[in-house]
Amino acid sequence: MHDLVDRLRGTLLPAVVTPMDRQGVVDHDALAAYAARIAAEPIGGVAVWAHTGRGLHLSADDRARVLTTWRLATAAPIVAGVGAPRSVSAPTLAAASDATVAMAVRAAELGADAVMVYPLAALREEPDGHGQAVRLHQRVASESGLPLVGFLLHDEAGGYPYPPELIRDLLALPAMLGVKTATLDSAIGCQDAIWAGRGTGRLSITGEDRMFGPSFMWGADTALVGIAAAQAALSADVLRAWTGRDHTAFVEASDRLDRFAAATFYAPIEGYVQRMLWAAVWEGLIPEAAAHDPYGPALPSSERDRVIACLEDLHAAAAH
Repeated sequence: MHDLVDRLRGTLLPAVVTPMDRQGVVDHDALAAYAARIAAEPIGGVAVWAHTGRGLHLSADDRARVLTTWRLATAAPIVAGVGAPRSVSAPTLAAASDATVAMAVRAAELGADAVMVYPLAALREEPDGHGQAVRLHQRVASESGLPLVGFLLHDEAGGYPYPPELIRDLLALPAMLGVKTATLDSAIGCQDAIWAGRGTGRLSITGEDRMFGPSFMWGADTALVGIAAAQAALSADVLRAWTGRDHTAFVEASDRLDRFAAATFYAPIEGYVQRMLWAAVWEGLIPEAAAHDPYGPALPSSERDRVIACLEDLHAAAAH
């Protein structure tokens, strides 16, 4: 089994944001400063090109500069999200698969340690979607030479909520490190996915920003979450308390994180990226001019006020 399994187990990997302006122009200076700050947090690695970082919306050149910036900022493992770029208009399954493989190959060339394979929603309509999903992961591993993370993404977010039997078949592949669950609000789906991996020795990776604490109680052992793109210590505190079996600290840390999650992850769920950017500005991680998400919904100023009020309350509570 790949040594990254042991290296990543029990650690936090923030799914990091990409600083950009209103037109989607990436601010690479702001990115470098942000990467240096996040790399200094108690993390086990980072996830770039993920949903939080709008990886599928970025140009190939921007993706390359993003990964290169993070590679310079940290020696920790980098997991790169790979899928069909949004520039590929209404791709066929074959075209989406080819694009996914090509992105994985490029990630390997740029120094990624692993890739996280975005689920292709089109697989749900295929008579042999199960088999094609397995073959896609095999092909990504073979052509990129990198170990893989599977990605169970809620269908409302454009994903494919892999059933337990598919998760088990994916985890049986030699290249698989584990599967990340991101079911958004489905406790049953999250539990089923985590339990499907029991006994495999692979990573059970939570991506459940609104069920973070419970997902560890159900069996998750590693975290790859967008909520750690700002205030990473909140997520790290929960994970550290759980792995240290300090249940009192776990409950207290989970309460703090849940308060932050309630202020950032709610309908419209795609708005969470902008809310995390606002949080990153408040924390001094990125400048105001680089805190825009042109690919998400327009949000009222009251939502920014909600994020800031939550952070101020958490800061005041910590001071006491």
